[in-house]
Amino acid sequence: MYHSGNVAQQAAGPATGLLDRGAKGQASDTEAVFYQRCTWCGTAMYHRVLCPVCRGSELRTERSEGTGTVRHATVVHRNTPAARNVSLIEMAEGFVLRGRVMGPLIGIHSGDRVRLSTAKDPVRGEPVFQLVDEPYRAWT
Repeated sequence: MYHSGNVAQQAAGPATGLLDRGAKGQASDTEAVFYQRCTWCGTAMYHRVLCPVCRGSELRTERSEGTGTVRHATVVHRNTPAARNVSLIEMAEGFVLRGRVMGPLIGIHSGDRVRLSTAKDPVRGEPVFQLVDEPYRAWT
């Protein structure tokens, strides 16, 4: 069965509204990250139109708690005057997104716990996280 783009977009929700200030209907001044969850199989995903598991188009938008774990961190020296961090963050709800972790570049490692600081960086437009626990291990 084929659906028009309007029907699929209505089921998936607006793709541009995933990084918003506060949730709709909530009186909250904190920033939040919004993600989708498939109504058929329950898979959580970020910035998708179709579910990557069952290919369903019925996705509901939910608000993330904003806590996660660094799965991969790298330092990028390209197109910037100074080095910057780019990390893949696995959120507590089960989806993965790309963002930046604040802190010393050498002190950010896989497995570090992070929480959302800013939902939208004014320069790059990606979420910014901060470390929950300061790194106590020696810098190697």
